[in-house]
Amino acid sequence: MARRFVVIGAGVAGGTAAATLRERGFDGNVVLIGAEPHHPYERPPLSKSLLRGETPFRDCLVRPPDFWAERDIEVRLGTAASGVDLQSKVVKMVDDSEVPFDRLLLATGARNRRPPLPGLDLAGVYDLRTVEDAERIRAEIAPGRRAVLAGMGFIGSEVAASLRSLGVEVTVVAGGVAPLDRVLGEDVGRVLEGIHRDHGVTMHFGQRVAGLEGDGRVAQVVTAGGGSFDCDFAVLGLGVEPATELAAAAGLDVEGGVVVDEWCRTTHPDVFAAGDVANHQHPLFGRHVRVEHWQNAVHQGRAAALAMMGEGVGPYGDVHWFWSEQYEHRIEYAGFHTGWERIAVRGSLDERSFAAFYLKDGRVQAVAALDRGRDVKGCMPLIRNGTRADVDALVDEDTDLRSLA
Repeated sequence: MARRFVVIGAGVAGGTAAATLRERGFDGNVVLIGAEPHHPYERPPLSKSLLRGETPFRDCLVRPPDFWAERDIEVRLGTAASGVDLQSKVVKMVDDSEVPFDRLLLATGARNRRPPLPGLDLAGVYDLRTVEDAERIRAEIAPGRRAVLAGMGFIGSEVAASLRSLGVEVTVVAGGVAPLDRVLGEDVGRVLEGIHRDHGVTMHFGQRVAGLEGDGRVAQVVTAGGGSFDCDFAVLGLGVEPATELAAAAGLDVEGGVVVDEWCRTTHPDVFAAGDVANHQHPLFGRHVRVEHWQNAVHQGRAAALAMMGEGVGPYGDVHWFWSEQYEHRIEYAGFHTGWERIAVRGSLDERSFAAFYLKDGRVQAVAALDRGRDVKGCMPLIRNGTRADVDALVDEDTDLRSLA
């Protein structure tokens, strides 16, 4: 067995992988490298409970701070890898040191998209990726202050809900026709739009941010169509992109992420990838998928660690699942889809209690539900088995969804 395993990226996927190596009995050297100064922590609270001041940072940690030393895991925080030499099997660090490895896991995650907008460097302009980002936004929050949000994906929607719950006046500028319409479709997006409008969010769709203006500090957000919205601070939620530079420079296959097989292995037999950066061959969907959710980071990080040890019990093929909390509502999603031929709805969009099934070739590829977690759980075996769906039974409230699988 290889004796020195190195993990680049100390987020949820990398931290879970390093912990799993020890918990499953690997007794060689384990090195965890992280660019941030913190031990691995979970990001979902950053836009929700931590941003609102309800959750202390220590509750977001993947493991307690003492865990790493107690398990003899070498943790290098606040430093970054600058390259990977696959021939010599060393990780090159920004301080010119080198870390040799027998097997390597790339868990470099993703970074926020920051288009070259005029005024991006003004004070009061933020995006959200790290705990420091959340703390800076938190310091701006006070009842009656005005925020402009660019983008209404999951992060934008959650930040909008958190800001409104604390009395901030929120204006949204987004390119779609409704929140999350690109992912969930216009009909479901319109339901979410109504919820946000009921809570006082002003939304302008079909518009693109062209720049930010102010004298040293942001005071207006301007759009490509000539609109201008006054603000005390602005938050950009314009999506993310996988951090693939190390993999690409090392000569690994990169296409929409670091390409890996069903066992999280890259095109080099001793290099693996997991989490937001991994474009994974998924056995359920028969294609490569890249998923940016907490559950995938945990489960894929664990699966990659077992594969590195040669203990993989089978291909990694989770039915992906995630949730989003917005105001008093909980949105849950399971599966994976990029397009659909039909959306079948169980419950009522108008009454804001539903499960929407995304079907292609007669099969349910994904389900999104509002305040119906039981329906999501019940649908997961149907997605996993790839069974052709009886649509009438799907939408029938009396049907036990588990029976359809």
